[in-house]
Amino acid sequence: MSEKNKVSLFERFSNAATKFTGSSQAFIAAVAIVVIWAVSGPIFDYSETWQLVINTGTTIITFLMVFLIQKAQNKDGKAIQLKLNELIASHEKASNRMVDIEDLTEVELDQFHKFYATLAKLAEEDADIHKSHSIDVAKKLHRQKMVKMIKEVVNDKKEE
Repeated sequence: MSEKNKVSLFERFSNAATKFTGSSQAFIAAVAIVVIWAVSGPIFDYSETWQLVINTGTTIITFLMVFLIQKAQNKDGKAIQLKLNELIASHEKASNRMVDIEDLTEVELDQFHKFYATLAKLAEEDADIHKSHSIDVAKKLHRQKMVKMIKEVVNDKKEE
C-alpha cells in the first residue's frame, strides 16, 4: 500500500470519527455506557475492578480524542487561514503582509494589533458610518477593480 493510500485511509477514518464523535448518537452512547456501568455497581459489589473498567475506558478514549480533536482543529484552522489569505490577496487595497500572518512572532503581531486598534479608535470618532460604508464607495471600488482588470487583459493581449 502506498504512502498516499495510508494517508488517505487515515484521513477518511479521522473525518468519519470526528463526525461521529460530535453527533447526538455518540453522546447518547456515552451516557448509556455510564448508566450501565453505574447500574452494574451493586452486581460487582462496587469493586476496584468495577471502578478500574470505567477509569481505564475513559482514560483511553480521552487520550485518543485529544489527538483526533487536534487534527480536526488543525485542518479547520488551515482551511480558515487559506480562505482569509484568498480574501486578502484578492482585495486590491488589502495589505499582503496579512497573508500567512500566523507565522509572525508575537512582537510582530502586537505591532499589527496596535495599528488596527488605532484604526478602530479613529473609526469610532467618525460618527457617520456612511462615510466609510456607503454604496457610492462600494461602487467606486468596484469600478477601480474593473478598470484594473481591463488594463491587465489589454496588456496580456499586447504581449501575445
